[in-house]
Parts: sequence; structure tokens; C-alpha cells
Amino acid sequence: MYSVYIFDLDGTLLDTLQDLANSVNYALRKHDMPEHSIDDIRRFVGNGVRKLMERAVPEGEQNPQFEATFATFRQHYMEHSLDTTRPYDGIPELLRALKQKGCRLAVVSNKMMEATQELCAHFFPEIEVAIGEHEAEGIRKKPAPDTVREALRQLETSPDSSQGGKNLGEAVYVGDSDVDIMTARNSGLPCISVLWGFRDRDFLTAHGATTFVSHPSELL
Repeated sequence: MYSVYIFDLDGTLLDTLQDLANSVNYALRKHDMPEHSIDDIRRFVGNGVRKLMERAVPEGEQNPQFEATFATFRQHYMEHSLDTTRPYDGIPELLRALKQKGCRLAVVSNKMMEATQELCAHFFPEIEVAIGEHEAEGIRKKPAPDTVREALRQLETSPDSSQGGKNLGEAVYVGDSDVDIMTARNSGLPCISVLWGFRDRDFLTAHGATTFVSHPSELL
């Protein structure tokens, strides 16, 4: 068992797919663009909301309406990110159990920083550090290791860091996508891939996953 758990958010702790799809399609409708199916959105997510909209908007960033459509998406999602989003079965119990064992818990996501922190605060009081797409200069989003390193830095300097003397070197990254596999590799951490998220076992295996769990309780 590890002493530090760095979790991805969308597709790992939270099922956010329907709210993301609703906001994407709302923005596309508002700007007279074709909408996408939920399976399309499932394939588009994983690299942050800007990349999500680049994939959803015809011609991506080259579309003259891209920035306006992206802004519409962001505003709608911040207002509707809790409409249908829920933790996956077993996740709240997992986080409580890990916390009771003295583990340190953080979330690192490519989701907007504000949304990441609001969702974690709403659903997961056990999460000590929640980092989304970082606005600080020089901190790159996943799969770069920057936000994972920032999470470990914040855990090291948090008020809880003196309690229990946990070694932050005993850390693991938990996610549901190829981006998460690359993030863990780039961060020098082992990776556990979950099978309840946005990607299936075959996809994850093809992208280098070696350790899988099919239910949150298997992480204990």
C-alpha cells in the first residue's frame, strides 16, 4: 500500500461525461455548429477542456468562431458542472478509508483549475490538494510532470505534512487514460489504471498500462 495517492479526476473519481457533453453541445448549438454524441465526447476528453473543444469544433482552432464557442462552453460548464456529475460507486468509501489509514490524497487534472477545486471541495473533503490546468508560467498540463510535482510540493508543505511522517516518495498515480499513463511515467511514479472510466482495458493496454483495478476497493 502506498502512502500518497495522486488521482486523476474525470473518469477516475467522478463521472463527469454527461455534464461535459451537455456543455459542449450547448456551446455548439449557440454557434450553429453540429453537435456530438456522448461517445464522441468520451473520445475527445483527457487533454483539458481547450483540446476537448478543439476536437468538437469543426476545424478546431482554425474556425473563426472557436474562441467564442470555447468561452460559451466554459461559462456553461461552470454553471452546470454539478447537474449530473457524481462519484463512481465506491469512491467516497475508498477516500475515507485511505484517509483513515493516514494516506495523503491529491487530485491532478487537466480540467480548469476553478472547476477542479470546486468539484473536489464539493464531493471529496478528504482531498488535501486539488490542482487543475495551471495558470502559473512554466507549469505545463499533463502529461508533463509539472502539476504532479506541484501537488507533491503542496502536500510536503501542507499543515498535515508533519502528521504521521509519511514519505512522499511512496506515491502512486491513479487514472483512467493514456494521458494518465504518460503522466505517471514522466513523473517517475507507478501507475494504476482504473477500468470504470472513459477508456477500456484494450485501449489502456495498447498505451502501456500494466496494473489495473476494476473496483475502487481493490486500491485498499
